[in-house]
Amino acid sequence: MKTFLKTLPLLALLIVVTSCSSVKVAADYDKDADFNNYKTFAFFKTGIDKAEISDLDKRRILRAIEAELIAKGFTKSEDPDLLISLFTKANQRVDVYNNSWGRGAWGWGGYGGFGPGWGWGFNQPSVSTSTQGVLFIDLIDAKKKELVWQGMGSGYLTQKMEKKDERIKEFVSEIMMKYPPEANK
Repeated sequence: MKTFLKTLPLLALLIVVTSCSSVKVAADYDKDADFNNYKTFAFFKTGIDKAEISDLDKRRILRAIEAELIAKGFTKSEDPDLLISLFTKANQRVDVYNNSWGRGAWGWGGYGGFGPGWGWGFNQPSVSTSTQGVLFIDLIDAKKKELVWQGMGSGYLTQKMEKKDERIKEFVSEIMMKYPPEANK
């Protein structure tokens, strides 16, 4: 039992860390579109330029999308069937933990005066912030200029440069698993 109680905090931390790393995805699409007709793609510069992220992150995302589409058998083209655009959002999350207990609170002393004494009291609440990002990937029919598929992924972002490539690839890969829609039925 003692071993279990000692490993319980470690297990809880592991659950929190792994739950923060997952990407939640969803997709929507035009039910009338024939996705078998789409074989080539190009990036829709006008839409991509509007995304409010750094140029470095845009390039990371575009490289990841390109790799996923090529793995699905697509070819990059000057005369594409699909135009690829993206949109991003970021939300700051602030968590306040006020469940800390400690000893040595201020209160009535043992001799009837006010001052430090022994007893239970509250410690300062702890505050943590994290950024949750949302990435939308839009596939637009190049001839009709209509959105035919949209994938969305949301999850926590990292500010550590060495982990950005990995995290962006994870986002894009999870989203692109939903394409084509027939494969997910």
